[in-house]
Amino acid sequence: MSLSLDAPLYVDAIGDGELPVVCLHGWGMNSRVFDLIRAAIEPVGLSTWAIDLPGHGQSRWDPMRADFASQLQDVMSSLPQRCVLMGWSLGGQFALEIARLAPQRVTGLVLIASTPRFGKAADWDAGLEPVAFQTFRDTLSRDWSRALGDFIWLQLRGSRYAEETQQKLLEALQVQGMPRREALEAGLNLLATNDLRRYIPAVTHPVLMIAGENDRIAPPAASEWMAQRMPRARWVNIDRCGHAPMLSHVEDCAQPLREFLADVSGVS
Repeated sequence: MSLSLDAPLYVDAIGDGELPVVCLHGWGMNSRVFDLIRAAIEPVGLSTWAIDLPGHGQSRWDPMRADFASQLQDVMSSLPQRCVLMGWSLGGQFALEIARLAPQRVTGLVLIASTPRFGKAADWDAGLEPVAFQTFRDTLSRDWSRALGDFIWLQLRGSRYAEETQQKLLEALQVQGMPRREALEAGLNLLATNDLRRYIPAVTHPVLMIAGENDRIAPPAASEWMAQRMPRARWVNIDRCGHAPMLSHVEDCAQPLREFLADVSGVS
């Protein structure tokens, strides 16, 4: 069911637990990518929310609010007063910033295939080459659906269950709705320019990081780097896994996730 709030973004809420787990998806996708992992953590007894980011799924797009700060504000306005945040890929960067800017609203963080910086730099090797972003921009300008398809396949390279996971991602788009082209363009700019590295030591919440061994977009070295700089972080690396472990390796994600949620929520 969709949550009836004055929230600027679409929110899907399941359950009536006092401490919601709020899921934030990545570039080009929508809230339905969390369906399997939400079902897998249901025994913990917490409610789960999943949000469509601006211009994705069933959330509207405002071209005047395309920058990271404005989108972050819209996400924060759609959250409960207190929650566990679970961010995948770009959604992980939103989760990190919310935890830093409003720490009192976050009980714990789950970061799946996340990174503080998606692009390589002279002092950062755990990312995509600049030419990769330019290639996506060029393809996006000519054929946005092809650009999205290319990005989906890049997420799955090196995954043991690549074809099955690709189908799940495509089903999420078909069921919940395709993203707006303008949202894709703005999101690609965020992927290419966001750099949250200097803020990482300020995150003192309990954190669970889940990485895919063969992730090309957010290499496991990126989340391991974050885990080493956060005082309460746990890092899990899943073998033969790409960029979407919550879809390709559901139980490998769910087992440490259930343990983490039980710890931070006090629910046994």
